[in-house]
Amino acid sequence: MVEREHTAIPEDQQANRRDAPDPGAEKSAMMEVVRDVGRLAEASGRADLARRMQQTQARLVDPDIRVIVVGEFKQGKSKLINALVNAPACAVDDDIATSVPTAVGYADEPSAWVLEQHQDPVTGAATVERKQIALEEISDFVSERGNPRNERRIVSAEVLLPREILRGGLKLVDSPGVGGMESSNALATLSALSSAHAVLLVSDASQEYTEPEVQFLKHAMRISPNVAAVLAKTDLYPSWREIEQIDRGHLRDAGDVPMFSVSSDLRLLAAELQDRALNDESGFPALVTHLRREVLGRAEVIHERSAVHDLVSVVEQLTMSLRSELNAILHPEDTPRMIAQLETAKVRADEFRGRSARWQVTLTDGVADLIADMEHDLRDRLRKVQREAEDAIEQGDPGPIWDQITEWLDQRVATAVSETFVWTDERSRWLSEEVAELFSEGEAALPAIDVGDTQGVLDPVEDISVLDSGRLGAGERIYIGVRGSYGGVLMVGLATGLIGMTLINPLSLLAGVLVGRRAYREDMSARLVRRKQEAKGHVRRYIDEVTFQVGKQLKDRLRLVQRAARDHFGTMAEELHRSLSDALVTAKQTATTYTSKRDQRVAQLQAQIRQLEALRAEIPELPPARTEAIQQ
Repeated sequence: MVEREHTAIPEDQQANRRDAPDPGAEKSAMMEVVRDVGRLAEASGRADLARRMQQTQARLVDPDIRVIVVGEFKQGKSKLINALVNAPACAVDDDIATSVPTAVGYADEPSAWVLEQHQDPVTGAATVERKQIALEEISDFVSERGNPRNERRIVSAEVLLPREILRGGLKLVDSPGVGGMESSNALATLSALSSAHAVLLVSDASQEYTEPEVQFLKHAMRISPNVAAVLAKTDLYPSWREIEQIDRGHLRDAGDVPMFSVSSDLRLLAAELQDRALNDESGFPALVTHLRREVLGRAEVIHERSAVHDLVSVVEQLTMSLRSELNAILHPEDTPRMIAQLETAKVRADEFRGRSARWQVTLTDGVADLIADMEHDLRDRLRKVQREAEDAIEQGDPGPIWDQITEWLDQRVATAVSETFVWTDERSRWLSEEVAELFSEGEAALPAIDVGDTQGVLDPVEDISVLDSGRLGAGERIYIGVRGSYGGVLMVGLATGLIGMTLINPLSLLAGVLVGRRAYREDMSARLVRRKQEAKGHVRRYIDEVTFQVGKQLKDRLRLVQRAARDHFGTMAEELHRSLSDALVTAKQTATTYTSKRDQRVAQLQAQIRQLEALRAEIPELPPARTEAIQQ
């Protein structure tokens, strides 16, 4: 059972919360404006603008702010999340580790769900089923003890709890231990960072950052806009302050990364005892403040800016058509000039939505260049891995240690693919921002593009072929020796037979032993050469398969980036073109048509314009933009 949240809140935080504006009220007011503008667009016959308002409303309703908690094995990630939400949401044990990503989010009633993958035995098609489980059974699905090597084929798990810290859309994701960049889990964990609003890198206070942790931190900072470090288990290590100072030095070298030293056990104990002082000593208030201000607050600003941009754009397009008709009625002498201006703007809009538009050309050429660069980068990294593997094979006998070589090769390939994905993710985001700048001088909301997702990238790649270990049984060795010694015994036996000795004599046996020994060595040498060549062939075929499969998937995902950006900006260009076309048609019809209901139409248009102006006044000003990269 999940207990009710009862962590004590300091009085100063309560006071600040009373004085601060209610974000829920601000969001409700924004939602009401979006609904009003959407209804007005629908009444004006602009179903396209009404759909845009529906999408804006959906983003405001469910912001889904993801914070991924990463780190090496047994560093306290799961207990950290449990302490934040004051509930046993993630499996925690001294001897088990998390094997499946687990997301912890908000719901009025506690529940747990898993995404289970099934494969059709006939077609081989993979399907994912969302299944509800008991909260007490979550460890049977997400831990190494209950689900070793993910034999249940669980894609992810989700725990929903009625916790105040999660109410604003925050989702805490407990990830499997990465074990450094050469870990197989690092590939999947890095893939999730592209879609995350923030990352918490957890390391315990037993020792300073390891080289793999620093390397992973640098990769995370390249693909995530908000990274923070957490030093856990401070209650277990008296010298944790020294480790904290050393780690802060590593963080200064890596970049501007905030650090929080916490004790999950003290936090849970403080919640149980209702002890504010103990809660402060746990270090969690500073971490909670960071999540609320720098993560939730920043994400709310991003969603608000996107909503404001959409509202202003739709209101301006609706107002343009109404004002064009009103001016044509009230000032017929200016109608020819206004029609000429609208026709010029319509021509520009036609060019803007065409394939020859600058943003279209930049997008097409940029994706083509990115695909070529990506292929070169992937091949270059994998060729280095291949050369290292061939050098290792050449230095000894690969047969007895083929399992170790295979494991090493898998790790090195995963590292190379991860680095290529990180690099490609950076380039794709840069390209999307460049296209957005060309499309509009102001701010354009980008669609959610997750090109860094590496989930399942290496699944289509077949395992490395099995290599003969080169170990011979006693029977095989005797056979090779006898086969080689037969010629020596026969040759010397025939020669000694000329002097009256038997075919089998001491001299012929000695010759047989010497010749057999040499034949055995030559056979083993030939076998070793064949094994090396066979091992190199296996490595080359494996590298070729990885290059083929990963290259194909990367191309597909970059094409997805191209289609998403093209459709997003193309839809906006179509909306603008239709608004100008409607305004032009209305102005021409008004200029050539006399109506007895002129005054009635003027009053109607003025009322609609006043309504739009009132809605425009209710739209808040754009919040200040952050200089950091923005994800949606």
